[in-house]
Amino acid sequence: MTDTPNTRPGLRDVPTERRPRITDVLDLERIDSGIYRGQVIPSALKRTFGGQVAAQSLVAATRTVGPEYRVHSLHGYFVGPGDSDRPAVYLVDEVRNGRSFRVRSVRAVQDGRTLFIMQASFHVRDDHGPEHSNTMRDVPGPESIVPDLSDSRPSTKAFAKDWEDWDIRIVPPDQYEHDPHAASQQVVWFRSKLPLPDDETFHICTLAYMSDMTLLGSATVPHRDQKVQEASLDHAMWFMRPFRADEWLLYDQTSPSAHGGRALTTGRIFNQHGDLVASVTQEGLTRILAEGRQPIPLKEQK
Repeated sequence: MTDTPNTRPGLRDVPTERRPRITDVLDLERIDSGIYRGQVIPSALKRTFGGQVAAQSLVAATRTVGPEYRVHSLHGYFVGPGDSDRPAVYLVDEVRNGRSFRVRSVRAVQDGRTLFIMQASFHVRDDHGPEHSNTMRDVPGPESIVPDLSDSRPSTKAFAKDWEDWDIRIVPPDQYEHDPHAASQQVVWFRSKLPLPDDETFHICTLAYMSDMTLLGSATVPHRDQKVQEASLDHAMWFMRPFRADEWLLYDQTSPSAHGGRALTTGRIFNQHGDLVASVTQEGLTRILAEGRQPIPLKEQK
């Protein structure tokens, strides 16, 4: 297996003193051929954020294909909780090296224990075919929405602290037309607050991180009074068109079903021009919270 020459794409474009946290997340250390290690990212969460593990896994996979290939999909399973105070190691296996498509399998481990497994598929950039796309629903622009900071739950405060580099604005439900056939829905504008490198792969890996933000929350919209234990179980993404993660993206989320302590969620991601750039499907744990337990394990505040 041969790593591509540009093992840390785009990092030189961001001054060290201004480096956004996502740049640290995506800056993997090469240990050996097909073996990479992520940095420890300070967090208020005991468990490593799922979006971080997915994004780092995708970075590791991209290091093993040439620049003529672009990732178009990933499918992953969260099989064990990670310790946010310890780094994860990513093991990449070359499953297929075809002319048009390349497939990689990635396993994220801590202390020999598997946290996450993922397969990612890459497609040559110069293929052409028919084109069509869904359209974005009519919603108010992000600048007109004031972020709601009234939620005082500890888990919400922890995420707000961890996500300081992200501008996340949930569209009030009375400000857009609802799909009458959708059981649960939520619409969110989000972007990186800080400018990111001019590297398409960097933005794709950044969106893999961002895609785990708020999505599972779309399953609890009709159940605000119920306390549930939350965790991502699996995650799939498809990347359709180029985009920038430091420009506004609309995350149109629905939850078709919740049953048996699990909820299925889906998201369509549009740029501000209304182009569909990515789609996400995730199943998450939504188990009724046992007495004395936290919805998401947090570190003790010092």
